[in-house]
Amino acid sequence: MLEKVTRLFGQVDMTEGKPWEKIAIFTVPMLLGNIAQQLYNTVDSIVVGKYVGDNALAAVGSASPIFNLLLVLFVGISMGAGIMVSQYYGSHDRENLSRTIGSTVTLTAAASLLLMIAGSLAIRPLLVLLDTPESILDWCTSYLMILLWGIAGLAYYNILCGILRGLGDSLSALIYLLIATVINIVLDVVFVAGFHMEVAGVALATVIAQLISAVLCILKLRRMTEFFDMKAEYLKPDGRNLGTVIRLGLPSGLTQAIFSLAMVVVQSLTNSFGEMIIAANVIIMRVDGFAMMPNFSFGTAMTTYAGQNVGARQYDRVKQGARQGTLIAVCTSAVITGLILLFGPHLMGVFTNTEELAQLSADMMKILAVGYIAMAVTQSLSGVMRGAGDTVTPMWISLLTTVAVRVPLAYGLVWLTRTPELPQGRYESLWISLLSSWVLGAVATFILYRVGRWKKKAL
Repeated sequence: MLEKVTRLFGQVDMTEGKPWEKIAIFTVPMLLGNIAQQLYNTVDSIVVGKYVGDNALAAVGSASPIFNLLLVLFVGISMGAGIMVSQYYGSHDRENLSRTIGSTVTLTAAASLLLMIAGSLAIRPLLVLLDTPESILDWCTSYLMILLWGIAGLAYYNILCGILRGLGDSLSALIYLLIATVINIVLDVVFVAGFHMEVAGVALATVIAQLISAVLCILKLRRMTEFFDMKAEYLKPDGRNLGTVIRLGLPSGLTQAIFSLAMVVVQSLTNSFGEMIIAANVIIMRVDGFAMMPNFSFGTAMTTYAGQNVGARQYDRVKQGARQGTLIAVCTSAVITGLILLFGPHLMGVFTNTEELAQLSADMMKILAVGYIAMAVTQSLSGVMRGAGDTVTPMWISLLTTVAVRVPLAYGLVWLTRTPELPQGRYESLWISLLSSWVLGAVATFILYRVGRWKKKAL
């Protein structure tokens, strides 16, 4: 049985065969892996919400946008390395493939050390600056500090998974992540319910689990000698390859930075509505994480698909796969939207024992539901552009929709809806602004994909 699964979902050469079939085969294990990875934060939220309380749930949620902001460096490295790996793999360039992977491993070590030191100094002042309620400030600080001390495991897992996917292997990452997810769930319950470590317990469980998954990825890459060499000489930073990794990855890192910074700014606005809205926002973002997983998975699959085919100079095949992959992604998101609308209150009830909080979260989730279809278009076509080497266009789209639309609209709607009964304005504005930015992003991405600037950006 395992042999059949490996043959079906193992390493995928996307330069031949039916495009939609290759994309689907590559996406399935990656989607399962992304869902498993989302379980890290989700299980954290469920455990603290059930065993500690709603304030602890709010603490984990308030900390998440800040932690995501600190991770933007690794997002850039992962994206740049993944694009280079997929194109060099498609063109069978063993030497450059080996140098790219070795240089990326070294760069990740340096970046992890830098972030661990700088982030530890900045965490508490940043939380205070964002008006984090005093009742959850200490919990937020301890949660983030533990995650930062274990940042190397998280960084290496995500970057090495990007390399494996660039090589067409999304199955190995899934297997290792499922192992780590089980460990994380068990440790969450042991540390929080058993040892009463509260928020610090779920952070420690996440660090241990992700370190294990990173080690498994390294062991897998060391066995893939038929495609590249992982020798000490290749760990020496190569200026040309590192420069290309940074050039390709920087726009994606900036995109994530813009998005994360916007989330931090909006989190400050969310904090002004009090613990109940903070907790509702946490629940919505956890469910949102699962709802968005197919879009992110198809986007990553389209990056690998485009990268391999651009490397093989098959541009007509790139466009054919873009059409087919986007259609599959849109249909998948339509199904998920229907499920959210149908089972919303039941989904939210998993995170809290407070019925009012569960219903509030479900009502707000209805505002976002249709936006997932728009995001299917954005992620798929952005993935094609990135795979071809055009990481700048998606960055500008993100800049437009997040900085020029989402943040001003959130604050503007809150201000416009203030009344004597609601001096802070209507909290629905937080999610209406997010939906608006998603829809605008889909329109802009479709137009710029059709313009075709991405065709001129191959390595």
